[in-house]
Amino acid sequence: MSIIVALDALGGEGGINVTVPAAISSLKRNPNLFIILVGSENLLRDRLGENQDHPRLRIQNAEQFVEMDEPPSAALRFKKDSSMRIAIDLVNNNEAHACVSAGNTGALMATSKFVLKTLPGIDRPGICGVLPRAHGKVRMMDLGASLACPPSLLYQFGMMATIIVRYLDGIDQPSIGLLNVGIEDIKGNKDIKDASELLQQSHLNYQGFVEGSDIFTGSVDIIICDGFSGNVALKTSEGLAQMLIEITKEGFEANFSSKLFGILSKPVLGTIFQRIDHRRYNGATLLGLRGIVVKSHGGADSLAYENAIDIAYRAVESKVISHIETELQQPTLRQQKIN
Repeated sequence: MSIIVALDALGGEGGINVTVPAAISSLKRNPNLFIILVGSENLLRDRLGENQDHPRLRIQNAEQFVEMDEPPSAALRFKKDSSMRIAIDLVNNNEAHACVSAGNTGALMATSKFVLKTLPGIDRPGICGVLPRAHGKVRMMDLGASLACPPSLLYQFGMMATIIVRYLDGIDQPSIGLLNVGIEDIKGNKDIKDASELLQQSHLNYQGFVEGSDIFTGSVDIIICDGFSGNVALKTSEGLAQMLIEITKEGFEANFSSKLFGILSKPVLGTIFQRIDHRRYNGATLLGLRGIVVKSHGGADSLAYENAIDIAYRAVESKVISHIETELQQPTLRQQKIN
């Protein structure tokens, strides 16, 4: 099966210096992948060099790009010819199966929702991503799309996250936890308590409340939360991982003995650093749309961006959207609503 992914080549802090190498590397690894690079044709051809004639690579010209600090409303209104908008349009016009962007999150969210629309029964899309933990990984949703979430939206997040874990991670009945300030039933505000009740009444494998520490040491496969809490957790984990790597390197460079020990420990340290390297978990899916859109970290390097491309490919290959649509048609799900 051939899968076409449109890349917002100008989005993110690194722009084409990140997206182009990631695209070439992804094409080399996956013979079924086709890529459309959306951005300034002249700049892209210069950066591609001899790779510009790759048989599975196409350039779609776009002279505009969305600034990282640009208001979403301005991007939506005045940047209709931006690399971000055109990449999303390609998905909407069925010229691409998925879009990947490292650009402005708010603009990507607003534009994707405006162009692709949400699936029937979904109030708002949510960002579903992966975080490393002591044993394996955990998927979190939402990571920044909806800063405040009513109970019905948190339930929808749980349903959509369950489907992506089922088909991307191979866990038939993934367990779900709802992020709260404590695991006791009396903890949390009214929305959290109502959301918990809604999840308990559903067909989902809901395990109850989880705390912040459970993100990295817990056992549930999915953690549901509002976008404010999820984004804070995401950025905290990235900062913590970077701090641990830097502190460890400083420690082993302190003196001759520590340097020698560092050389002897290099294989083990390499494994540890790889496990906590946030670049290898980069790429979060905007679930709830009528098309696949993957958000890459704005500061991603080519390795991290390549991982986001992989996630888009796998989401298309697994037919995540059609599975969500099918699940939404079940009468028991249509009845799961709370005012």
